Amino acid sequence: MEEIILASASPRRAALLKQIGLSFRSVRSPYQESPVKVEKMVGENALAKAEKVFLLYPHSLILGADTAVICEEIIMGKPRDTSDAVKMLNMLNGKEHRVITAVALMEKGRARVEQEETRVFFREIEEEEIYSYAASGEPWDKAGGYGIQEKGAVFVKRIEGCYFNVVGLPIALLVKMLKEYNWPIW
Repeated sequence: MEEIILASASPRRAALLKQIGLSFRSVRSPYQESPVKVEKMVGENALAKAEKVFLLYPHSLILGADTAVICEEIIMGKPRDTSDAVKMLNMLNGKEHRVITAVALMEKGRARVEQEETRVFFREIEEEEIYSYAASGEPWDKAGGYGIQEKGAVFVKRIEGCYFNVVGLPIALLVKMLKEYNWPIW
């Protein structure tokens, strides 16, 4: 293997990989995600993203990931516009939701997919906060319409599970998987 390639243009995933000192390159995967049962969907999407980039870089270790937010069994993707962001935030308001991220690693001859789930509890949010946040533009590229690592943190009362999973890449799970691939972490 010559390098790790992140099959994503996500600035949050790139920041998390930099945070733990991994050397990598980001390549946006041309894969178009498709909705099915959420636990199956995130795994299939993460693997398909990795597969598309693997075709371009067959001598590299490819990392694909996909995150979904689920509230009351409704899968929330990224908001299409301000109105959609407001709708999502209203749905999450004062409630618990789940964040599931699948991580796929692929290299010549093998692929592996694992998932992490975190429970997130939102406080009661005032209507003006929802509209102001939605209008800020921050929700656009985030499943569920908020970023826990940014201003959206003010909505989160508590979490149960991996914080980094909510950001978009469960670091402990990724490191475990990289070790199974004999990839040097330090």
